[in-house]
Amino acid sequence: MSAVAAEWRKLLSLPSALVAIGLTLVAMPALGTSTARRLAAQLDAGGDGVLGTVTTLTVGFELVPFAVLGPVVLGVVIIGSEYTRGSKDSGGGRQITTSLTAVPGRGRLLLAKAVVLAGVSAALAVVVIPATIWLAQTALGEHGHTWDALGPRVAGAVVYWMLMPLIALAVTVVTRSGIVPMVFFVVNSSFVSVTHLLTRVTPLAAYLPDMAGTRMFTAQGPVHGGLVMLAWTAGLLAVAALVFTRRDA
Repeated sequence: MSAVAAEWRKLLSLPSALVAIGLTLVAMPALGTSTARRLAAQLDAGGDGVLGTVTTLTVGFELVPFAVLGPVVLGVVIIGSEYTRGSKDSGGGRQITTSLTAVPGRGRLLLAKAVVLAGVSAALAVVVIPATIWLAQTALGEHGHTWDALGPRVAGAVVYWMLMPLIALAVTVVTRSGIVPMVFFVVNSSFVSVTHLLTRVTPLAAYLPDMAGTRMFTAQGPVHGGLVMLAWTAGLLAVAALVFTRRDA
């Protein structure tokens, strides 16, 4: 428990983590509400109820793969910050040396980070995602849907937000740097989805973790998609644990 408490304090002391949490809490609900209002205005004007690829049933959910970038940043910085060298005035050392001195058991240290990350990501997910969907459906007014239709999608989106940061954590452990994972996840989530483009090349790309995970809230095989993403998460964390406990710091 002491290791978990220490990692909790350490994460909340990182400015990048606080910025990621703050933006996640604000950006997704605001964007979801804005999109829903435009869609409602289109419907009131006699439109067909489709705004691009967004419908009254999917409004808000289209932001899940983009807004997960906030929790993903937490997954990167919670371990990537350990390998960032300090200033010359502070000796130029890395935090990982101090962390391993305080918690010599590497497996216990990595587990503590994973527990803290999963907890923070879950807290963000259960607040931001339902709030976004509720605000969006409220903005739709008479065009909105009941929670009976939306509940399973919300649950799938929450699970997606819990697993993606753990995948980011695992990748950062293996690369031993926050830069490469950060660049990849930012680009893949917000600019050009490399994994989505790969689905046009080979159907096997549909089994990549983020592509499979999106099925949990698009109602395209939610259970199958969740199992695939869970398998990826468990496998990558196992590899990360093996690498972290056996190589030099």
